[in-house]
Amino acid sequence: VVESERVARQIVDHREDRERDQAVVTRPKLTLDEFYARGASEGPKELSVVLKADVQGTCEAARDALEKLSTETVVLKVLSSGVGAITENDVNLAAASGAIVVGFNVRPDPSARREADNGGIEIRTYSIIMAMLDDVKAAMAGLLPPIVSEKMLGRAEIRETFTIPKVGTIAGSYVLEGKVVRNAHCRLVRDGIQIYQGTIGSLRRFKDDVKEVTNGMECGIGVANYNDVKVGDVIETFEREERAATL
Repeated sequence: VVESERVARQIVDHREDRERDQAVVTRPKLTLDEFYARGASEGPKELSVVLKADVQGTCEAARDALEKLSTETVVLKVLSSGVGAITENDVNLAAASGAIVVGFNVRPDPSARREADNGGIEIRTYSIIMAMLDDVKAAMAGLLPPIVSEKMLGRAEIRETFTIPKVGTIAGSYVLEGKVVRNAHCRLVRDGIQIYQGTIGSLRRFKDDVKEVTNGMECGIGVANYNDVKVGDVIETFEREERAATL
């Protein structure tokens, strides 16, 4: 039983779309925080919201503000908006469409809370509009993959190679600039062409294992899981930095 034919049609339409996409659906718990982990698939992302507010004017203002958060990369879609307490129908609509329920100056009624608890649907309520917008905007940004950048650590030239039984090939190297750090990311460059990318598996200074070797020093470098190193090759070490994407 639902409040109106319009709500019933919305629920049915979303359920039919879901059944066409997959024969069997197991709906995981859906929370606003989990949107931060999304973003692996290609194409524009979409965050769906079911909105309830205390009065019509506030509801319209909140809906307009939410929809204005949409960008070319992430679209915010308000599936339904209305006035009054958050009801079981609102939770059902959110469950059918993979949406979250957002309330402004309203609370869920008992049946809505039970349905949300049973279905793993999160209800977020706010009394300050900026807090609501900041929270939803952060979730939208979380749909995007993180931005990965590289920070160069150093370069070392291989001047001699040694084969050690049960260990592999060790590159006797001279650090040309920066530093070489054990376990750092690295790439092996031969005649200006990258031929391998991996990590620094071992690093020794004379007979001692060390964490890093700096500019102007000699060292023995073992590239993890790779032995085809030659005199004259250059080992570049770097670290990857990730930062959250922004809208």
